[in-house]
Amino acid sequence: MKKYNFYAGPSILSPYAIEETAKAVKDFAGTGLSLLEISHRSKEFQAVMDEAQALVKELYDVPEGYDVVFLGGGASLQFCMVPYNLLKKKASYIDTGTWANKAIKEAKLFGEVEVVASSADKNYTYIPKGWKASADSDYFHYTSNNTIYGTETIETPDVPLRLVCDMSSDFMSHPVDISKYDLIYAGAQKNAGPAGVTVIIVKKDVLGQAPRPIPTMLNYETHVKKGSMFNTPPCLPVYTVLQTLKWYKELGGLKALEQRAIERSSMLYDEIDRNKLFVGTAVPEDRSRMNVCFVMAPEYKDLEEEFAAYAKDCGMVGVKGHRSVGGFRASLYNAMPLEGVKALVACMQEFEKKH
Repeated sequence: MKKYNFYAGPSILSPYAIEETAKAVKDFAGTGLSLLEISHRSKEFQAVMDEAQALVKELYDVPEGYDVVFLGGGASLQFCMVPYNLLKKKASYIDTGTWANKAIKEAKLFGEVEVVASSADKNYTYIPKGWKASADSDYFHYTSNNTIYGTETIETPDVPLRLVCDMSSDFMSHPVDISKYDLIYAGAQKNAGPAGVTVIIVKKDVLGQAPRPIPTMLNYETHVKKGSMFNTPPCLPVYTVLQTLKWYKELGGLKALEQRAIERSSMLYDEIDRNKLFVGTAVPEDRSRMNVCFVMAPEYKDLEEEFAAYAKDCGMVGVKGHRSVGGFRASLYNAMPLEGVKALVACMQEFEKKH
């Protein structure tokens, strides 16, 4: 039976990225050595790092004055590094879910944090509107896509501050005007590659402004100056990111990826709205294209476990909702083929017929 991977992360990768990485694990760049054992100082791996950085810039049309670095530690380390490097006295954050909340918690270790708005009052099922960030803040931080609750901010917030974004779960899924941002970070394990590497796009004039001594490994300047090679980078994940970016370019870039995302998510949301058994959890105007969250309709709540088992039997892997909210979640990252969504829709329709 064909299986489809709807896990929220680590998540689906393209067959191309998996196959090319598997080849390199056996023989990397014709060296006769495995990618797992090659020196990161070798000219062969340096070429991988250089090309990966260049492709991020090409696909996002990154203007002059920015650097791309690859670091370990996931987005969770960035929750600390951002305020360590950027927060002088005060920063503004918006609370749209678990990960935004974790970022806020870390920032409070370094200075005053203004939470300009929160959707916690309705279990993060919407994106707050009409808020204003204080003009005296050093930066404004937001999380563009909220994997657990299925909400997404597509339009770039208009704030007169340095702009920082955690794009971990919708990175490379639609065009973005990078010039509006001062720092973007994204854990790779959703849309860019496997777990173990984080992509950072940082404006050069952000660097060196911190009012405090910064440990060497937590200073963005360290990694920019050394081209992500200050210490041994996560070589295999970086290589897989490169293969993923090559595939994205072959598909037609971010505009093509956005159209695919709209098509996939619209198909599934249409079925959720039509099917009497299911109810979407996020408000329609803020629904995520990446993480479609839904529950059983109240009168069919007792069918939740049955549907979870049925979906698994149909080859739908990873559709159970996050443990903190329950229900169901279908993650539709870039590598998810349309046939996977069609298969899930068919599964939901067959289950409806049974009841």
